Amino acid sequence: MFRPKELFIGLRYTRAKRRNHFVSFISLTSILGVTLGVAALIIVLSVMNGFELEMRNRILGMTAHATVSDVTGKLSNWQAVAKELKDHERIEGMAPYINNEAMLNNGRRVSGALVRGVLPSEEDNVSKVGGSMVSGTLNELKPGRYGIILGSALANVLGAYEGDKVTLITPQANFTPIGAVPRLRRFTVVGVFEVGMAEFDRSTAIIHLEDAKKVFSFKNNISGLRLKLDDLFDAPMIAADITGKLGEEYWVSDWTKRHVNFFRALKMEKTVMFIILFLIVAVAAFNIVSSLVMTVTDKQSDIAILRTIGMTPRSIMAVFMIQGTIIGILGVVLGLGIGVPVALNLETLIPSVEAYFQVDFLPCDVYYICDLPSDLHTGDTIGISLIALALSFLATIYPAWRASRIQPIDALRYE
Repeated sequence: MFRPKELFIGLRYTRAKRRNHFVSFISLTSILGVTLGVAALIIVLSVMNGFELEMRNRILGMTAHATVSDVTGKLSNWQAVAKELKDHERIEGMAPYINNEAMLNNGRRVSGALVRGVLPSEEDNVSKVGGSMVSGTLNELKPGRYGIILGSALANVLGAYEGDKVTLITPQANFTPIGAVPRLRRFTVVGVFEVGMAEFDRSTAIIHLEDAKKVFSFKNNISGLRLKLDDLFDAPMIAADITGKLGEEYWVSDWTKRHVNFFRALKMEKTVMFIILFLIVAVAAFNIVSSLVMTVTDKQSDIAILRTIGMTPRSIMAVFMIQGTIIGILGVVLGLGIGVPVALNLETLIPSVEAYFQVDFLPCDVYYICDLPSDLHTGDTIGISLIALALSFLATIYPAWRASRIQPIDALRYE
């Protein structure tokens, strides 16, 4: 624990004008280095958190938090399963679905697609596709009318928009006297959606659940139930609980299993970026070492005088540790003062910068996300600050120890 006299002298040394201006310059660069490192870490990690949140929302806007099926890949008694899960406290919404692959044809244009059969009245319980419609609505899907809603990129590839006809070709075939004939069905485009993810906008088409049963020969079966949970981060635990409730004959999968590699890649990228940017703080810490070593050399006579009037080596060490720690504290405070406001207002600042310089950092025709999102986490901010302060403190130990080893008789010999 630092005593008042060490604190007073350490603060005085921090404020005092140096005889050696180079030492002052090194101290200033140390403060600026810590400031830059802390601010950069806060801003970059907030942007990466924002991208992760945006990607997760877009992915989970089309895929459910969890799905329930059986071991055959088809669910026959889905109404009974839905009734059993209706009172589950962690489930906020359910909707039946059918997923199957097919080919879509419009004139000479052909494209593969993942066709999803849904109940329009239930779909809003588990996905955001209803709020992502560019034209038309989910309610325009009527059983028996064979309407289809296309992703925006898929509609562009097919050249098919609202009111146009497309032909759906299924993997199943009808067997006739002349052999196997592909099963075809004409659909009318009743809407186009865009969620901002090429994975879905380019490959997904939506039809009514009853039409999907007929087209894909599901009879009274469906692919499964899609579930919306109260906390998507608890999805694995809730999925295990649902499995225990329904029994082993049902297969419950959650979103973390389907997209685990993608989010692992995001997490790894965030970790690597943190390490790279934290090197800025590490360099600033080395500057603190250099600054204090030069200060100790510059203040040898002062140290000798302090020793002769009764200060112990431990007190001398405390003086210079205080001085170096103050440099770290100033850098962290300034870094927080720059990084936090920028991170909180990044979505407003970036459009202003783009407008001023007439540039577009994230063109919509190139990137999935056109804006630069930011999501500031208090935990990240606290962690960055504590690590920067710890590094700054550790950087003071060696120079302060050297100062404590100075003998008064050696320091004053040539004074």
